[in-house]
Formats: sequence, structure tokens, C-alpha cells
Amino acid sequence: MVLGRRLRQLRERAGVSFGEAARAIEVTALTIRRMEKAEVGLRVPYVRELLRAYGVPAAEIDDFVALAREANKPGWWYKYRDVLPDWFRAYVSLESEASVIRLYEPHYVPGLLQTYDYARALLRVGFPNASEEDLARRVDLRVRRQDLLAKPDAPAVWAILDETVLRRPVGGTEVMRAQLDRLIEVLDTPKVRIQVMRFAAGAHPGAYGPFHHFRFGFSELPDVVYTENLTGSVYYDRPEDVVAHLEVLDRMSVQAEPVDRTRDILVELRKES
Repeated sequence: MVLGRRLRQLRERAGVSFGEAARAIEVTALTIRRMEKAEVGLRVPYVRELLRAYGVPAAEIDDFVALAREANKPGWWYKYRDVLPDWFRAYVSLESEASVIRLYEPHYVPGLLQTYDYARALLRVGFPNASEEDLARRVDLRVRRQDLLAKPDAPAVWAILDETVLRRPVGGTEVMRAQLDRLIEVLDTPKVRIQVMRFAAGAHPGAYGPFHHFRFGFSELPDVVYTENLTGSVYYDRPEDVVAHLEVLDRMSVQAEPVDRTRDILVELRKES
């Protein structure tokens, strides 16, 4: 995504239109648009010719091409591609590169904080016709994502969970108890912050559905907001869309229980389960 945005900046700086860029590498203008939006891989011969057309010096072209080769390498999740929906691959990539992840979840514990058994119970419901082998691979993928939290450069994670998340029984009593224990445990992780939106808080601005906000350590990469539905997802990076979601998160963080109350709430719910 960073390289795609950089390609667009170089093209615009050179005053080259989509059509002119397309003719330089004998493709359609749509292909140029998709390269700039990171919707397709960056083929090295195409990148080299485009940069030449944009008047980029040879030394800079070599550096850019080296980065393109690196960007084209499969991520760790590539081996799970058979059970990873196309529309979710970008999410895993964004999650892996984010420096800050803020999210609201009204239904279930976020994937980064799920136990194996909780994840398995959810995925069994979500993919009722999946074979045991496919189900195991989907669960493994979800659990592997959690390695992110143990890295030295782990992102800061700030989650607002609706009380429904903590009260909805998933997988049975023992599974839920273990999941609540996991959430209590993760509170000791320096970069993880959890707030609970109690029923008593009443109506709140995020009630229409879950969404996740990503911020990155690259000045070239804008914030991205992710939402999903039954059959796909939407990624927003227009400033006005991102700001609208951030404002909602800020308002919800004030309306939800304070962070220092979260442990007591989880312990209380654990005793009730």
C-alpha cells in the first residue's frame, strides 16, 4: 500500500495521466489504478518502466524495485490462503503492520484476544459445512495472529467491548470461563487496553456494528478503518470517513466504563459464569 501510494505521487508529480502511464507498460488504465491502490501485486518490470516514464533517477529506481520485491513476498499467512477469504487478506496484512489498533466489538471477543476453544466454537458456527481439517486450519490462523502481541514492536490495542460480548455464551460454560480468564490475563499486557460498554450506558454512537481502526508507523500510509458484513468487507481510508469513525471511538471511550474498572468487571462476570 505504501509503494502504491508512492507510485501515485511520482506519477502525479511527473504530470503523467493514467492513460499515459498505461501506454508506457502496455496495460489498461485500470491496471495502473489497481497498482496504486495495492489491489494487485507490483510486477517488477512494470514498476521499473513506470519509474523511468516518471523521470525517477536510476539509483532511486533500484531502491524502489528492491522494496517492491520485498513487498511481493508472501506473508506468514500465505500457507493459510485456502481458508483465508480474499476480502480478509488485507485485514491480516494491515493488522500485522499497524502501530495502533482501536476497535469496537458488539458481538464477540476480538480475534486477537480469543482462546483456541472460543475461536473454534465461533468458527464452527460461521463455517458449519467446513471439514474438521479446514476448521482446524482456520482456528490455527486466528491463533497465529495473536503472536503479534508478543513482539517487541507490538501494536497498541485499545478495544471497547459491548457487555453482550462478555455475557453471550460461546462454546459452553467452561469455554467462556477460560475466555474471561484470558481477557483478565491480557490486561497485564502493557499495550493492551480494554473497556466495557455496559448495558446501563444505554444508546451509544457505535451501536450500528463492529469496526476496527488501524494506524501505521509510515507517514505515507493513511489510517484505515475496516468493517465487515456477511459476505465481505469494506476498507475506508478517505480522511473524512476515518475521522468519523475515530470520533465515534472517542465518544464511546468516554461513555464506556473506565479502563481501571475492566478487571473488576471481568472478575465479577467470571464469578457469575
